[in-house]
Amino acid sequence: MNEEFYSYFESPIGFIEIIADKNYLRAITFIDELPEEKKKGNKITISARKQLKEYFNGKRKTFELPFELKGTEFQNEVWKALTKIPFGSVVTYQDIAKLTGNEKAVRAVGSANSKNPIPIIVPCHRVIAKNGKLSGYAGGVERKEWLIEHEAKNS
Repeated sequence: MNEEFYSYFESPIGFIEIIADKNYLRAITFIDELPEEKKKGNKITISARKQLKEYFNGKRKTFELPFELKGTEFQNEVWKALTKIPFGSVVTYQDIAKLTGNEKAVRAVGSANSKNPIPIIVPCHRVIAKNGKLSGYAGGVERKEWLIEHEAKNS
């Protein structure tokens, strides 16, 4: 197994744990509290922390970080489609399903979104229900709402 590196960030929506290996950003996770034990970061986790801080301060709209997502073929298609949603925009689960070539795969898109290991960077929060409601977000619907409003104010 590759060595993992960690950085932490206190954002307006809670603590964030950033995980990378020597080549790629691997995960961003919302955590309840900072760990007592200091873990080692690397240039990727440090850059991710800096870019997230800029994002939350309204100074960054896109991220420039090396990442590699590991999922099923369908999950990878969905996650790739998410990266094309512009800052400050929202689309529906059905829109993403159409982009994957299967407009009936709305629930599967929701499932892939919930397994996105790099939220914010791969902006699954920009996907809403067809009726305009904020349905589901692995980090909590309150965070999704905050992110959408943050981007609307800063776009």
